[in-house]
Amino acid sequence: MDKRRRFEDRVMIVTGAAQGIGRGVALAAAREGAQLVLADRARLLEEVGAEAQGLGALVTLANVDLETYAGACELAGTALREFGRIDVLVNNVGGTIWAKPYQEYAEAQIEAEIRRSLFPTLWCCRAVLPAMIAQRGGAIVNVSSVATRGIHRIPYSAAKGGVNALTASLAFEHAQDGIRVNGVATGGTEAPPRVVPRNPEPLSEQEQVWYQGIVDQTLASSLMHRYGTIDEQVGAILFLASAEASYITGSVLPVGGGDQG
Repeated sequence: MDKRRRFEDRVMIVTGAAQGIGRGVALAAAREGAQLVLADRARLLEEVGAEAQGLGALVTLANVDLETYAGACELAGTALREFGRIDVLVNNVGGTIWAKPYQEYAEAQIEAEIRRSLFPTLWCCRAVLPAMIAQRGGAIVNVSSVATRGIHRIPYSAAKGGVNALTASLAFEHAQDGIRVNGVATGGTEAPPRVVPRNPEPLSEQEQVWYQGIVDQTLASSLMHRYGTIDEQVGAILFLASAEASYITGSVLPVGGGDQG
């Protein structure tokens, strides 16, 4: 297999594609021949789409709300309408909104964290399954986190634990349909500052202390005592999405410098 063109003529949906790891996945997949459906609500999505097209990819953009099932169905429908099939789904939407000890979270904040970091993956898997079952094949890669063991973001940790359970059970249920489902549990990852922040409110002095606690714990838990790069996460995600991983399903691969999550 030519590793430079692993996704030639493959239709790939990438969610959360406007920034960070999602953008990295989209551009790397474009270089490898993928036909892309990129989803995000951030205005930067058009720029990423243009970059991917510049790399030779066929690209369709979807500005959808993946915290809803309707948004996920719209995304899947867009892929099928434009390309006729869905070969790969990379579920990348998610991320901590607030950093604080659990007892400091308000009820609405807990619910918002779960909606952000669990439901988009649940909904998108549900939305693409009928097409993948009908075509007797597909690969789903769910972006999880080693923060399933961590501090100051318990609702996010619980959401990513749910993503891991979904990954294992969905793989068990649909291996018979030729569908592989895996996850990548990302560790701390160096990325440019988000143009569209998850929490638009400036951090208070106390919140900065709590956030620093996450950073310190992340570095301490990694055997390499450093943050990873976007490329290091992208490499693992695209490996699991590719035919190189044809005998791997139901696995969650930690990419956290030795932190197993």
